[in-house]
Amino acid sequence: MQYLNASELPCSPVVTWLKRMDAVLIIPCASLSQCRRFDYRPKTDPYCQARYTFCPTGSAVPVMKEEDVIEVYRLQAPVWEFKYGDLLGHLKIMHDAVGFRSALTGKNYTMEWYELFQLGNCTFPHLRPGMDAPFWCNQGAACFYEGIDDAHWKENGTLVLVTTISGAMFNEMAKWVKYDNETGIYYETWTVQASPDKKSTVWFDSYECSKFILRTYQKLADLGAVFNKVQTNYTSIILFSGEPIYLGNETSIFGPQGNKTLAAAIRDFYYPFKPHKTVREFFVDLLKIIDRVILNHEFYLFYNLEYWFLPMKFPYLKIIYEEVPLPVGSKTSVGV
Repeated sequence: MQYLNASELPCSPVVTWLKRMDAVLIIPCASLSQCRRFDYRPKTDPYCQARYTFCPTGSAVPVMKEEDVIEVYRLQAPVWEFKYGDLLGHLKIMHDAVGFRSALTGKNYTMEWYELFQLGNCTFPHLRPGMDAPFWCNQGAACFYEGIDDAHWKENGTLVLVTTISGAMFNEMAKWVKYDNETGIYYETWTVQASPDKKSTVWFDSYECSKFILRTYQKLADLGAVFNKVQTNYTSIILFSGEPIYLGNETSIFGPQGNKTLAAAIRDFYYPFKPHKTVREFFVDLLKIIDRVILNHEFYLFYNLEYWFLPMKFPYLKIIYEEVPLPVGSKTSVGV
C-alpha cells in the first residue's frame, strides 16, 4: 500500500479532519474498480419508494425447448423516453435492454436491469431526521417480461438483431441471469477515472443497465453465440479524480466510535443533492455543488458499502457515448 501526505489534500474546511492526520491510507486501484458480489439480496426497506413501479409486468423466464431458435435483439432508447421523448437522447443518455424472439412459439421477450427506486435514489442518499448515516435506496435488479415494445425502442433508439442462439443456450443464460441478479445487487451511476485519456486508470466502474447487457452478451458469446457486425455504443457518466482515499464504512464513520467530523462532512456534502421543491432552492444548491466539486475539488463516493473521498480534477464530469464492440467467446470462461 502507498500513502499520501496530508499536505497534498485540497485546501477546504470539509477535509480539515484529513489534514490533521500524518498520512492518509490509499488503497491500490486494482482493489477498487469492480462492484462486489453478495451472498444474497437483502429485503428493501419500506422507506424506499419508487415513483414508477419496478418491473410492473414482469414474468418468470420461460424454459425454452432446446431445439428452438432464439433471435437476440439489441434494444436502446433515451432514458425516461416514456416521459420526455428524445430529450435525454440528445445528450446521449441512453437505457439498454435485450430482446428475444422464439421461432417455435413466435413470442417476444424483453430483459433489462435498472434501479428499483429510480436513478436519483441510486445516485444520492436520503438524509433522514434522527439518523446519523445517509440512507441509501440503491438496489438494482433484472426485469424480464413478455413482449417487445417496438415503438418505444425504434422511434428514438435502436432495435436490431445481433445474434441467434439455441433454446439450450437461452436456458443456460437464464441460469446465469438468476445468479447475476441475486449477487450483483447495488446500482452504481458513476464511473470514476484518472483522466479523459482512454488508457487512463479506472478507479471505480459503474454498475448499471448497460453493464448488465454487456455481461449478458459476454455470457452468450461464452456459450457459443456468434454476433453480427453491429456497432454498439453505450453511455457512461464519468467523474475525474486523483487517487481515491478510503474513508471507511457506515459503522466506522457513523457508529458510536465513529469520526463525528468526517460524518458531518459527508452529510454536509450530500445535502445539496436532495430533491428540490422550488426553482430557487435548486439554483442555490447548484451553486453549493459547483463550489464543492469544482472549486474545492471534493466528492464523496459510496461504493461497495464503503465511503471514499475523490480529489476531483478537470474536467470533473463528462457524459460519453462510446462504442464497446460485441464480444467474442472465451474458451476459459467459468460457467454457472
